[in-house]
Amino acid sequence: MRTVAVIGRKGGSGKTTIATHLAIGFYLRGRRTLMADCDPQLSAVEVLKSRLDLGPEPVASSAGKLAALKAAAGESGLDALVVDTPAVLQEETEQAVMLADLSILVVRPTFLDLTAAVHTSSIIRQLRRPGLVVLNQAPVARENVEPPVVKRAIEALNLLRLQVAPVVIRSRGAYQTVLESGRSVEELRFEMVAAQEMKELCAYIDRFLFGDRGRVPAPAPRVQQPARLLFSEMEESV
Repeated sequence: MRTVAVIGRKGGSGKTTIATHLAIGFYLRGRRTLMADCDPQLSAVEVLKSRLDLGPEPVASSAGKLAALKAAAGESGLDALVVDTPAVLQEETEQAVMLADLSILVVRPTFLDLTAAVHTSSIIRQLRRPGLVVLNQAPVARENVEPPVVKRAIEALNLLRLQVAPVVIRSRGAYQTVLESGRSVEELRFEMVAAQEMKELCAYIDRFLFGDRGRVPAPAPRVQQPARLLFSEMEESV
């Protein structure tokens, strides 16, 4: 099983949007996936609970319970655990990073986001854990020309000594409205540009973690009932 921690010290960076899209993205690629929401607002849980189709299992958690949750998920035969972390609690972030096979740092191309990213990236490096930076909510390129703010942000992110994802997620309304139904833009036929963008990011991270390039397995069923009961009990104890 692979664990991904989605982190970001700056509120409003779109961390939960990336986390929920990634969890659904894993599921769409046949990964039996659990979404652990450690943010007190529990936005990721609310998004996935509104999903009508089969998908990742959402559970409320906390940093102190992640180790037990990860062990239970592995014993239940799950493939992926996606952790949405709170923005302002450093201890919670550190614990999630320590348990993760990959930490994804979500950053917008703004001065405040980039400043916060310097500190957050240092946590990943100090703990000697794998990290990946995703540039989110970036202005749309016009005629294949990147806006200057995006170019400057990418240059700054390259100084963090973490790998930067080759896919930039743009500022598009679809990323927000689609969450109302608990879906990913990958599942929307009428949002082709956003769907392709997110598809490329999820596929890249999936290959990064699982390494089976070119293989797209059939969608897996949801977690079996005993596992759901276990995770529900853990959720009630948060």
